[in-house]
Amino acid sequence: MKILHTMIRTGNLDRSIDFYTHVLGMKLLRRNDYPDGKFTLAFVGYGDEASHAVIELTYNWGVESYSLGEGYGHIAIEVDDAYAACDAARKSGGIVSREAGPMKHGATVIAFLTDPDGYKIELIEKKG
Repeated sequence: MKILHTMIRTGNLDRSIDFYTHVLGMKLLRRNDYPDGKFTLAFVGYGDEASHAVIELTYNWGVESYSLGEGYGHIAIEVDDAYAACDAARKSGGIVSREAGPMKHGATVIAFLTDPDGYKIELIEKKG
């Protein structure tokens, strides 16, 4: 077994694709409209779906926003340098909601970005 993807709903698909591809450096892997269901799916990730878990961005036509709920936490991405990743994200128009630094009660360097729909993206600096 393996994880295939994580699905999140978006209120503006183009804005979300721009965030995940330009701010986070992912690639748009595929995008399909489903007129009968009135939705569009876009898959983004760092590699092909055969060997990498990806993010499915779901846009339900005509729905501009969602409540994130109390159960959702975040998507985590490993980076070489969390400080540099925050700088690059900011320069690309990303929102840094927690600057890079050691996590509470630990030494791991983390940071958080917020995507255009309010989802949290944790950047975890690679150890060693």
